[in-house]
Amino acid sequence: MKWIYLALAIVSEVLATTALKTTEGFTELLPLLLTVLGFGSAFYFLSKTLNEFPMGITYAIWSGAGIVAMALIGYFRFGESLGLPSIMGIALILSGILVIKLFAHPHI
Repeated sequence: MKWIYLALAIVSEVLATTALKTTEGFTELLPLLLTVLGFGSAFYFLSKTLNEFPMGITYAIWSGAGIVAMALIGYFRFGESLGLPSIMGIALILSGILVIKLFAHPHI
């Protein structure tokens, strides 16, 4: 269940941040509600994850996966550019998540 909670925390945070981009400064009600609900869900599932994973590892995976997802959503959904330094940084973040998953404590 710990990986499911972490995945739900990541997806909730990514959906909330995507909705936040469309709130137009908190003037659009539906995106605002999705943002609040998404962040609430993200922190709920993150708290469930912290019952089973170390805090540093949890936060590294959660934030890293969120950064990568948001960069890709920004590129594909909102037409934001990704230069070579951004792509290299994303590759390093993904590498870090992979290293944590493969080489961290056996209980992870």
